[in-house]
Amino acid sequence: ERVMLLSLLAATHGLVATAPIAGVGTRALSGVGSLPLASGGGSVDLGEALQAPGTSLVVLGTYPADFNMIEYAQRLRYYLPALRAKGVSRVLCTVNGKPSSVERLSEMLELPAEIELLADESGEAGRAFGCSRGWRPDDASLSPYAKLLGMLIGLGAWRTLPAVITGYLGNPGGKHEWIEAALAQGQRAGRPTFNGIILDLDGDGKVRRSAFDELPLVGGWGRRPLELATLRLQTMLGLSLASWDELQPTDERCLTQLGGLVAVRDGAVVYEYRDNGICAACDFEELLKAL
Repeated sequence: ERVMLLSLLAATHGLVATAPIAGVGTRALSGVGSLPLASGGGSVDLGEALQAPGTSLVVLGTYPADFNMIEYAQRLRYYLPALRAKGVSRVLCTVNGKPSSVERLSEMLELPAEIELLADESGEAGRAFGCSRGWRPDDASLSPYAKLLGMLIGLGAWRTLPAVITGYLGNPGGKHEWIEAALAQGQRAGRPTFNGIILDLDGDGKVRRSAFDELPLVGGWGRRPLELATLRLQTMLGLSLASWDELQPTDERCLTQLGGLVAVRDGAVVYEYRDNGICAACDFEELLKAL
């Protein structure tokens, strides 16, 4: 029986991720040291930042061209005023890319300067926090791209398919405002607009009409069918693929590494989250409730 159990554990190794004990990842970030600000002009010690008085939010991002990273950035951009209203005095975000790539992503998404972006080319901070390293991270016989392909069908990232599918199906209890804001920002920036049939913007770039509001039966849902999927298509065509050379990671381990976030108040963890799939970034509505 012992042999059978060990065999079963070995067979499932890499398919199931064990969640770290709450707060352990935060303490481990103290050992990461200082990371450079992508904008230049200094660096930030995450351990010191997390022990400072007040409420701080640290997003452990992925590489610049990744869906999870881009969605974290889009959510930060939209939810920043609400986070401030909840008392968050500092927002930091590590990105697994070189400083020029991180800064380019910031420009493309028009991120506010008060979101401090830190370049972490090796992804060390995310690993220290306990973010998933993806499917079979220590298997040198598989290329990182093959591992990424496996994750796209759920291997080592069980929530990938549910997260993708719900982007098509919608969610009556979800929220669409951040999605609409991100679509509008992309449209203003010249990314694919789908012939202007999704959003109608006024002269100031504000949304005048959304086709999703006009959908029969489901137009009043919190998140409408195809809405999030449309944003992800805009992201893929207008950012991830179009700017791959500028936004790709320099460390191939980061191709499969997922992200997460932690909010601390006076050094104590208030909320933490670790992605468990591609397109399965943190729901900021849950974060706000915890704050």
